[in-house]
Amino acid sequence: MGLIDTHLAGVADANRAALARVYDIARDVDPDATEGESYGMAALLHRGKGYVAALESKAHLGLYPFSGSVFSSIADELTDFDWSPGALKFSADHEIPEPVLRRILEVRIAQIDAQLDRSGKKR
Repeated sequence: MGLIDTHLAGVADANRAALARVYDIARDVDPDATEGESYGMAALLHRGKGYVAALESKAHLGLYPFSGSVFSSIADELTDFDWSPGALKFSADHEIPEPVLRRILEVRIAQIDAQLDRSGKKR
C-alpha cells in the first residue's frame, strides 16, 4: 500500500471517493507520476517535484498543487470555488469538474517542466 492509499484509508467514505477521483485523474494526466511526500503531505510527484495532493480537513476537502500561481492563472475557471494561491476548497457534494481539474494539473506539470528544464534536469 502506497502513501496515498494509506492516507485515503483513514478518510470517510464519501470524501475518500472524491479524493481518490482527484488522484485517478492526476495519474491519467501524468501516468509517470510517483507517490511521495511534499510539504509533509502524501502527494503525487512529477519528475520528483510536488505535483498534487488532495486532503480532507474538518470543514472541506482541499486540492494542493504546491504552487502559488496555478489557481491565479486560471481564476476565471474557479468562480464556483473558494481558493487561495496554494489551495482550493471543494467537497464530495461539490467536486471540481473534470475539465477544470485537468487544466489545473496540466498547468502544474508545465510549471514543473519549465523549472526543471531551465535548471538542466533531464526528463
